Amino acid sequence: MAVLESNSLMFVIRFLFILQPDEFRNSYIAPENLTRVMEFILMGVSGHLELQIPLFFGFLVIYGLTVVSNLVIITLTSVDSRLQTPMYFFLRQLAIINFGNSTVIAPKMLTNFLVKKKTTFYYECATQMGGFLFFIVAEVFMLAVMAYDRYVAICNPLLYMEVVSRQICLLLVSITYVYGFSTAIVVTFCVFSMSYCSSNVINHFYCDTVPLLVLSCSDTYFPEIVIFSSAATNLVLSITVVVVSYSNIVLSILRIRSSEGRKKAFSTCASHIMAVTVFYGTLLFMYLQPKTHHSLDSDKMASVFYTLVIPMLNPMIYSLRNKDVIAAFKRFLSNPCYSFKPM
Repeated sequence: MAVLESNSLMFVIRFLFILQPDEFRNSYIAPENLTRVMEFILMGVSGHLELQIPLFFGFLVIYGLTVVSNLVIITLTSVDSRLQTPMYFFLRQLAIINFGNSTVIAPKMLTNFLVKKKTTFYYECATQMGGFLFFIVAEVFMLAVMAYDRYVAICNPLLYMEVVSRQICLLLVSITYVYGFSTAIVVTFCVFSMSYCSSNVINHFYCDTVPLLVLSCSDTYFPEIVIFSSAATNLVLSITVVVVSYSNIVLSILRIRSSEGRKKAFSTCASHIMAVTVFYGTLLFMYLQPKTHHSLDSDKMASVFYTLVIPMLNPMIYSLRNKDVIAAFKRFLSNPCYSFKPM
């Protein structure tokens, strides 16, 4: 899926850039007649040569765990008939998104640890940015959808299968992916409409919006407005749904008479809230702080969390601690030949 998405983004980005009117393109170009940049150099996580090999193996382990754990969740929720409920359908979509997001970033990052010339071609960079934006925006709204699903399941259990029907599930997921794709195209097109004609060294380990705009020799006011508005809108809408949903869930848990039942519910809820807080916290830190307070080095550390660490932790937080998922995994190991039963 990540490969198909990257190919689609590359085609659309090339097509839009070719069709871009000269007047629009020239409005961004600096007066100086400088050579246009055709490739970029990624500085990576660290510039210290002695850390390259240790960092390579460290991130290789993280990426390996991410791939394996998310593929396990995707497989189990696809083939096990007991996991064909809306909750596990959304978990499967989150696992697909986490797998795609880390795969857009990690392979290039790992390769650059082992080579001296850490270059990326112009359209390769645009495609990576588009793929990253697609998956990160999709994850932002998928977490909101999952929070709403848990709210309905806990606070309105009698209406759950009616409110979160198969058609509603497919509609919510479709909207999430279409909106993510649209945002990726618009933002990537805005960033790469800029003129890059001086430095081509990106102070990051992947092609991200802020480090690229720093390199532009054009007026970046319009792209910055688009990026800030998009990030603010996406985060505010998603966080509002998450906060309202989990607040109502907590209130419902407090009304549980059994102390054991409250403890069990709070244990699950707390881990979900912690994962959501770390994810949204790093995004808020990255995209909603004033430009004058931006530190690209600190941004790189924050980016490691939501591009690599969180996709590794999500399966453990949302799924692998779940008794139903563990039981399904045991059944799968004993008899891999399941018959698929759709939700």
